[in-house]
Amino acid sequence: MLRKSIRLKLLVITALAACVFAAGLRHLRASVKRAATDRIVVVISLDGFPAYALEDSRLPVPTLRRLAREGAAAEALIPINPTVTWPNHTTLVTGVDASVHQVLYNGLLVRPERSGAFHIDAQASKNRLVHAPTVYDLAYRSGLTTAQVDWVATQDARTLTWELPEIPDADGAIEKELIAKGIVTADQVRTFEDGSQAWQDQIWTDGAVQILTRHKPNLLLFHLLQLDNTNHEYGPMSAASFTAMAFVDDRVNQVIRALQQADLLPKTTILIVSDHGFAKITRSIHPNVLLARTALYRQQSVSPHDNPPARNQVWIMAEGGTADVYFDKGSPHEELEARIRLLFGKVEGVDAVLAGNEITARGWPSTSESDQAPDMILTAKEGYSFADGVDGDLVTPSKDSGTHGYLNSDPRMRAIFIAWGKGVARGAKLGTVSNVDVAPTIARLLGLKMENVQGYPIQAISP
Repeated sequence: MLRKSIRLKLLVITALAACVFAAGLRHLRASVKRAATDRIVVVISLDGFPAYALEDSRLPVPTLRRLAREGAAAEALIPINPTVTWPNHTTLVTGVDASVHQVLYNGLLVRPERSGAFHIDAQASKNRLVHAPTVYDLAYRSGLTTAQVDWVATQDARTLTWELPEIPDADGAIEKELIAKGIVTADQVRTFEDGSQAWQDQIWTDGAVQILTRHKPNLLLFHLLQLDNTNHEYGPMSAASFTAMAFVDDRVNQVIRALQQADLLPKTTILIVSDHGFAKITRSIHPNVLLARTALYRQQSVSPHDNPPARNQVWIMAEGGTADVYFDKGSPHEELEARIRLLFGKVEGVDAVLAGNEITARGWPSTSESDQAPDMILTAKEGYSFADGVDGDLVTPSKDSGTHGYLNSDPRMRAIFIAWGKGVARGAKLGTVSNVDVAPTIARLLGLKMENVQGYPIQAISP
């Protein structure tokens, strides 16, 4: 009888525990379901939009000005180093700088195994490239839905529910929906890269609208490129740049109109950001031209079958306002550092030659932490930028063009940040905010919390 009594009590306890656990699961599912129903966060990145541009009252961007007036606007968004597209977009979704996520280029830096130049692999997978968890990873694993349109460093990401990538695929789900609606043809998708940047931005915007209105994701990351391309070619604040800013402003308006027509605005928060600012340049420095005049550089005509293989002792990757110096592994580091300082210390347009703590203190990873990290960095003076090439003149004219990549302490590199919609304090002035603050802010809007980040949720923006 005693055993039966104990067995009966155990059965009752087990049944009660099962009921409590099931109730907890139902509560968790209900919470996630409410979050999925009640909140949409749309992050729109206007690549290369400088903060100082909004100070010009002649700039025709009525949508951005309305959102800033009705929502919360920062004087500037401080980018991370390097002030380049992929590193800063990665910080926007990780909340950490390049010393942690290790994205330093618009892709993965690939060192030559034998002879040859370094190059960038823009098709490297996200898991290989990004060394930090993202807010869309967190959202997806919390049961929310996620999407991206032309967002960078997302190749083969498994935590995105829907996507329209930079290079669309005619067999992709969203691409098929756009084809079925007559927005684009299958042949245009297959030859997408042949279209103008403005046309590509338009198709990406149509794709963002399609994803938002049909699939209603909790988080959409959306990136537009036209302004960055224009600023590179014609210079920031040129007539062409003004036209490009007006164009991307209208794309933002297109997204808002679509959300309004779909009755989604009451549950939506929109964050308008850019990844970096822009600077005008008149001269380009080609540092590998100078290297090619020394024994540090070995001509690429040497057979790759030589034993030992012919390799450059030093190679330099141009990043606009900075240039990254890499030493061949196994080379005498201190000797090469001294030679680079001597070689570039008095070159026209070179402002500083940095190494060691001078680099890591500015947010780059160390060479012991990442194979992407440079051994040294060159910085350019105002009006100058670094460019590729091993032939021709060391310094060449660059009329009516622009670039970024300067140290983030340069005010010209400051980006924009505007928040509008649900949970945003009307008319809030945010001062300056940091790029690392965006991801934890997105997380809080979605009812989530990002751990181990360098930034903080922006207080004027709440769930």
